[in-house]
Amino acid sequence: MEETYLLNVEGVKKKILHGGQGELPKLQDGSKITFHFQTLKDDFERTVIDDSREAGIPMEIIVGKMFKLEIWETLLSSMRAGEVAEFWCDAIHTGMYALVSRGMRRIAEGRDPLEGQKHRCGMGNMFDYHSTGYDDLDELQRTPQPLIFIMELFRVEEPWAYKRDTWAMSKEEKLAAVPVLHREGNRLVLRKEFGQAAEKYQEAVICLRNLQAKEKPWEDGWLKLESLVTPLVLNYCQCQLELGEYYEVLEHTTELLQKHNDNAKAYFKRAKAHAAVWNEREAREDFLRVAHLDPSMAAAVKKELKQLGERMRKKHVEDRKRYQGLFQPPRGP
Repeated sequence: MEETYLLNVEGVKKKILHGGQGELPKLQDGSKITFHFQTLKDDFERTVIDDSREAGIPMEIIVGKMFKLEIWETLLSSMRAGEVAEFWCDAIHTGMYALVSRGMRRIAEGRDPLEGQKHRCGMGNMFDYHSTGYDDLDELQRTPQPLIFIMELFRVEEPWAYKRDTWAMSKEEKLAAVPVLHREGNRLVLRKEFGQAAEKYQEAVICLRNLQAKEKPWEDGWLKLESLVTPLVLNYCQCQLELGEYYEVLEHTTELLQKHNDNAKAYFKRAKAHAAVWNEREAREDFLRVAHLDPSMAAAVKKELKQLGERMRKKHVEDRKRYQGLFQPPRGP
């Protein structure tokens, strides 16, 4: 099947190569579109610029999330599931393709797609950087030209029908997700599924950290989010203690205490991690700080110090036995 259509967009032509099934998708903000694409030059050889099949994974975009090549949403909205179509797009729609392709190639290479970019709009970046790092894309950037996109649409998923990555959520969605993740983490802890619980707490922290990045540190908005982050980090650390990931606990509690040096619970969990890896002096210091900051925890601290002393004495006895005679001269015949 090869029929050419003029979409209701200036500078776009469509040719259906293989018909799809069902109705046209109803795209809305948050819908996820999964598809393969091939980008070609509009020259005699139809030179291939990019092909998502070479990477082995289909392309995914989220509607309304400011994907730099806006025309792609328009093209995909004209396709049915399973359809393969070829689109000719004039240069008025393809001027940003070099930057989009640069990002996709860097991701495929395992590199940061934003490496080296300044915090400016895409067009500003285009003028700031004379080279994309790829010769063929540099040519497109210097001389915008019509391009051909061959697309195969796999599926369109509604916003509620798939697990959304944190970056794809709006501010409201992230704030709504945090208490849900917190409750789910608590439920998993009660079932002693500490690994899965830690993942839930971590995901909630990532949502909040993303929101914090847009706030000025130590101002009201930032502090409000930080008050939500702290208990989640402590819960995460408790799970890591249960899993025996003591150095992970040391890292996260130390980072937390650099901001909140009066948090007795953070000192308590760090002390337990120090004790587990035989850092006796550091463990004692943190336990004593806990008792000073929160007298209601004095009984728990006393119990932990007693256990620490017993463990250290046992370790010293074992060490002496292990090394006994190691440095003594051998006996004569």
